[in-house]
Amino acid sequence: MINQTEIGKFIAKCRKEKKLTQAQLAEKLNITDRAVSKWETGVSHS
Repeated sequence: MINQTEIGKFIAKCRKEKKLTQAQLAEKLNITDRAVSKWETGVSHS
C-alpha cells in the first residue's frame, strides 16, 4: 500500500519535472498552494 509520504514525493517529482512551482501547480488545479504543500509533505487533515 502506498502511503501519503510516497504520494507526496511522487507529486513533488512530477511537479519539478514540469518545472512548476507549488503555486503554479495549485493554480492549474484551482486549489491553494498550501494544499499542494500539504500533499507533498504528507500532512493532511481529512
